Amino acid sequence: MKFKHVFLAVFLGTALVVAAFLFNRARPDHQVEQPTPEHVKATGKCAECHSRETGAVVHQFESSVHAKEGVTCLDCHQPADNQKKVDHRGFTIGETVTSKNCSTCHANEYDQYRRSRHAAPAWAAVKGRDAFTEEQLEYAKKYHPEAVDRPANKLAQMEGPGAIASGCGACHSIGRPNPDGSIGTCTECHSAHKASVRLARMPETCGQCHMGPDHSQLEIFKESKHGVLFNSQKAHMNLDADPKELTTKDMPVPTCSTCHMSGLEGNGVTHNVGKRLSWYLFSAVSEKRPNYQRGQDNMQQVCMECHAEDRIDTFYKEAETVVRTTNEKVKEMEQLMDGLREDGLLTPQPFDEMIEFIYFDLWHYYGRTAKHGAFMGGPDFVQWHGNYELLLHKVELKEMAHEIRAKAGEKDDEGDDEKKEEAE
Repeated sequence: MKFKHVFLAVFLGTALVVAAFLFNRARPDHQVEQPTPEHVKATGKCAECHSRETGAVVHQFESSVHAKEGVTCLDCHQPADNQKKVDHRGFTIGETVTSKNCSTCHANEYDQYRRSRHAAPAWAAVKGRDAFTEEQLEYAKKYHPEAVDRPANKLAQMEGPGAIASGCGACHSIGRPNPDGSIGTCTECHSAHKASVRLARMPETCGQCHMGPDHSQLEIFKESKHGVLFNSQKAHMNLDADPKELTTKDMPVPTCSTCHMSGLEGNGVTHNVGKRLSWYLFSAVSEKRPNYQRGQDNMQQVCMECHAEDRIDTFYKEAETVVRTTNEKVKEMEQLMDGLREDGLLTPQPFDEMIEFIYFDLWHYYGRTAKHGAFMGGPDFVQWHGNYELLLHKVELKEMAHEIRAKAGEKDDEGDDEKKEEAE
């Protein structure tokens, strides 16, 4: 009887081993050859090399929410559809990690982002339409019909490839078209291995791109009451709170993401940063967005978590007054420049005459600054970095236009004199 039990145990054990072998043999090679979840731990296979060669990557990942939720290195680095596969020390991984990898778990967030100006319009603003596939162009044109199907930026081309690669392209790559058909990268805001919500909520993260003379959002935020309060209270805030459950107790003072993206007190989370905007403030002459009223209502709903309705109404009324008066100043100078071109007093080539740079500075730097300052509570940017500079550049432009016309008149007079002498 004892022998029978031993035989049965051996038989069953052998059968299970054979079954496991056959099952494992039937699995695709890229699954069999990949590291298990244990391999991502400090003592595991991935960390075995990376803890020596790129140790910070391991520490960042181990402290992330992804690690706590059981996400492994392979979950993010395995090849998604249409991605190039590479052999990485015996393991098959994707050549790069793009938004397509993130979208396998975060599909809604990717779809929202793909409809935003952070996606294809951001890249097209520098590089134009050429890098996009027809499918990517058609999708982007549904939401931004004039922002993607456009030529490359002429000023950037004149500055050269070095300036594009390390300058404008470094920020606008948030909307770069990827070989796998996806757009952009989530790591611009969340970082690659920490994948941090806290990081995305910090104003400095947005300020990596949204700063400087042409879009001074970071500087304006720091001057604003919001920025001063956040700086003094951020140590006591729960910046790691789940976006869908974020409350004013977690963040009693907002940052960029709170107003533009968060689900504060039940307001819907969105990765479309334009969903709560009502004006195209970046334009030379700003127009209302197609979703003007809806965007304004969405933003004001967030404002009402902290402010009274009458205060919000007054704030918007004053900000829109700045937009309209800035538009009037820019239009006046736009007409001045159009008049010079119509009279043949400027060359067709862009940015080859000083007056063109002065006009560009007027709207692209100071007009934008005044408008953004008004909507973000930065009075110094409305006044000294905005309207004062607008006034100064208006005077400069008028004087320069007068000189150009005077010189053209002198040449005409000289030509008339020559004709008279020839006639005599």
